[in-house]
Amino acid sequence: MLDTVGLSGLGGRPARQLSGGEQQRLALARALARDPEVLFLDEPTASLDPAATKAIEDVVKVVAARGIKVAMSTHDLGEARRLAGEIVLMHRGRVLETGSAEEFFAGPKTEEGRRFIAGELLV
Repeated sequence: MLDTVGLSGLGGRPARQLSGGEQQRLALARALARDPEVLFLDEPTASLDPAATKAIEDVVKVVAARGIKVAMSTHDLGEARRLAGEIVLMHRGRVLETGSAEEFFAGPKTEEGRRFIAGELLV
């Protein structure tokens, strides 16, 4: 699994000595070691620098290509555009819109979706 997440050379290093991005990838390796059918990720790139974010996104792409369903929350529209196949827009615990990422980003069906894509705060 360390190869899958790009940490093959760090197997002997204590987890506490890894960077934040490396720790996130280690957590992914641990989850993938259980051979899941679905991988649930809650904002896996939050607070990471661009290089660490790309590394996590690359792992998500590899995992999805292997047939593991990935359900991921994110507030990052760019990340959603790069990774999502399907979008579920939620606000305050309510599902506002669902559909393919392509359809969502081309033209949201709801006013909240349009406002979210425009970068407006939903209250």
